[in-house]
Amino acid sequence: MMLFVSCQTHDNYPSFYGEAMFEGMPYNEKYREYEENPFLKVSESPQSTFSIDADGASYANMRRFVYLGQRPPKSSVRTEEYVNYFTYDYPEPVPDENVSLSTEISACPWNTDHYIMRLGIKGKTVPAGELPRSNYVFLIDVSGSMDSPDKLGVLKTGFKQLVDELEPEDNVAIVVYAGQVGVLLPSTPATEVKKIKNAVDKLGAGGSTAGAAGITTAYEIAQENFIKGGNNRIILGTDGDFNVGIASVEELVKLIEEKRDSGIYLTVLGVGGGNLNDHMMEQIANNGNGNYEYIDNASEIQKVFVHEKSKFHTVAKDSKVQVTFNPDKVDSYRLIGYENRKLENEDFDDDKKDAGEIGAGQTITALYEVVLKKTDTEGQYAKFDFRYKMLGSDVSQSLSTDVKEMPVEFTSASESTRFAIAVAGFGLLMRESEYRGSLSMEMVREMAGSALTFDPHGYRKEFVEMINRLK
Repeated sequence: MMLFVSCQTHDNYPSFYGEAMFEGMPYNEKYREYEENPFLKVSESPQSTFSIDADGASYANMRRFVYLGQRPPKSSVRTEEYVNYFTYDYPEPVPDENVSLSTEISACPWNTDHYIMRLGIKGKTVPAGELPRSNYVFLIDVSGSMDSPDKLGVLKTGFKQLVDELEPEDNVAIVVYAGQVGVLLPSTPATEVKKIKNAVDKLGAGGSTAGAAGITTAYEIAQENFIKGGNNRIILGTDGDFNVGIASVEELVKLIEEKRDSGIYLTVLGVGGGNLNDHMMEQIANNGNGNYEYIDNASEIQKVFVHEKSKFHTVAKDSKVQVTFNPDKVDSYRLIGYENRKLENEDFDDDKKDAGEIGAGQTITALYEVVLKKTDTEGQYAKFDFRYKMLGSDVSQSLSTDVKEMPVEFTSASESTRFAIAVAGFGLLMRESEYRGSLSMEMVREMAGSALTFDPHGYRKEFVEMINRLK
């Protein structure tokens, strides 16, 4: 079900957006409604299979609404993206693997009869000097709807910051699209910083939006300059308001699916408000071997383009999770989030089935709310299987670990587990989930506030401070 969201304006937003940015502007934002995952009996459905989700857009989009004094639309909440917006202190992979697995079971704070099983995944950290060469194509929407400081303005700032982070061996091309498509800058060595930044500075908005034609041109240029074994990536910046040529989500997804086997990755950056097409952008990133981020403020520019730029370098393709629960230990379970990433159990072993990507140093977390039969005896509660492909390979390799740790009280759980549970609880509140139990904003604040030791760039602290804005 597609929802078109109408929101009231509010004067309590950061100056970043501009004084009159939302004044009198009707909201016509597009989100996809997904039914929450229900509890399933292990005796009937012992396996749970899904594709990982490395996006953070839903969280940053929520933050935009909060700073405007609003709650986000319920249909905009993808709880797994709230959780995976943050980085967790997970172990590095062992030699010859690009991924590590970790697990923990904790008491559930919002339902004393339940527990939370946390699955942690981490992509191998690659030192900056060892990252492969990058072939970037900046694909930038310059249609009339982008003529705003929080849209084209923020993209220009972000792309120039990324240019400053590039290695001399990298190269950049810039493709723009409005009513027509143009190559603003052919593929250019990153050493020509001034030339690249001058091209970005020339960007101006006007006209209608031929998004599909822009995507096609960007893939052509990326293919012409393809670096074998390198990071070949298109970074699309847009509000998603495509209205010329192919414009439906289904047609765009089909176009992207035709391109994803080329070895070229797609990062989608959503910007602005009023006409944001969140559903379209999330889907083309999902189906284009890529990720989707939303840029709501200057701090997010730093996060995406500087602090976490290594995520642009994929270390694990087509990453899938399959959990097999032990019916002797677990009565029932519910996967929190990942509603639009579910796979059939047989898809897990199918190497032709597309799934998510993990960047260098990136962490992924999944949480299950579980009803246990026995909590006072040792033994296997579940088996955690993971499959992924190395770059350049069409064949998956597998990892596996048993979930056999004794459940602990919430206060005794690791900081990573406590913070992930706090953020998931926040997502349940934002979604007004039927599974939110005794959750309250104060409970979320206390849980998150107890887990701030590992906070490399202050994003956890910012989360706690943001909660204080909500009534």
